[in-house]
Amino acid sequence: MTTDRFLKATDRQRHVLCVGAAVLDTLFRIREMPTGQGKILPYEMLQIAEGMASSAAYAVSRLGGKASLWGAVGDDETGRRIIGDLSAAGIDTSGMHTVQGARSAVSTILVDDNGERLIVPFYDLELHRSVKHVSSADIAAFDAVLVDVRWPELALKVLEMARSLGKPAILDGDVAADGIIEFLAPAASHIIFSEPAASRLARTEDCAAAVAVLKQRFPTAFVSVTAGENGAYWHDDHGSCVMHMTAMPTKTVDTLAAGDVFHGAFALAVAQQLQVEDAICISSAAAALKCQVFGGRIGAPGRDRLADCLAQWTPRISRL
Repeated sequence: MTTDRFLKATDRQRHVLCVGAAVLDTLFRIREMPTGQGKILPYEMLQIAEGMASSAAYAVSRLGGKASLWGAVGDDETGRRIIGDLSAAGIDTSGMHTVQGARSAVSTILVDDNGERLIVPFYDLELHRSVKHVSSADIAAFDAVLVDVRWPELALKVLEMARSLGKPAILDGDVAADGIIEFLAPAASHIIFSEPAASRLARTEDCAAAVAVLKQRFPTAFVSVTAGENGAYWHDDHGSCVMHMTAMPTKTVDTLAAGDVFHGAFALAVAQQLQVEDAICISSAAAALKCQVFGGRIGAPGRDRLADCLAQWTPRISRL
């Protein structure tokens, strides 16, 4: 594998545009998930601005890329906190949209001692009612774009413009309202599905079978499914087969934002024109390292930590 080219890149810094969710999360760390009503006493708490696109952008920045974020917040204190936190984290937020009269997105998240989480998000429908014009000049500055499912009308414009310019147009295929994936996927050059979203769309819990079904459904895109500790699956367009890569063994503390870190690392690797296997290897390792740290996106590894990990881990890759 040629991951060294990613880790020791000496040419220009790659620039990734991330489009979608920007949320103020309140994380509570608890011993075990609740099974009914009552009161739960957390033993740790953190408030942090993140969300799918925001966390992916942070991962890009941590790994040495330049990250820009297009999302929407309300004209409120929460919105100002979100933009301030993400800017301080090294993300270019100059393209963020502030919506008069709307409430910024918030969520409450429980994380248990097994690293699993329960998320209660709130998104004001007014945040994403308007969509700005997207020109070729807007997208020309970026080496790749990555969109999530939270602002589909803007995401579609960004994907279409990126494709028209011959740039990687990557879709974070997470669980979404009915029809959203189908609305966005035809415009994407790469689709990385979460296991729940793939299962729902392909109507099978077998990840390899889901990849095959989804590739037939979206034939013009690279199709992959991430399955956490069970690794990653993708369709090899050259060999016309489904491939599987094992996940890096890790002690899981917090899975929140692991998928987003995977997507950000993948987008940066694709922007550097790495081979698919290398991009998935890098992304899998970055996601596994994130899982070792409580706090959502703050667990995204830097380039040095990722390099140390990749020097010690060789994934198993198989054709299915």
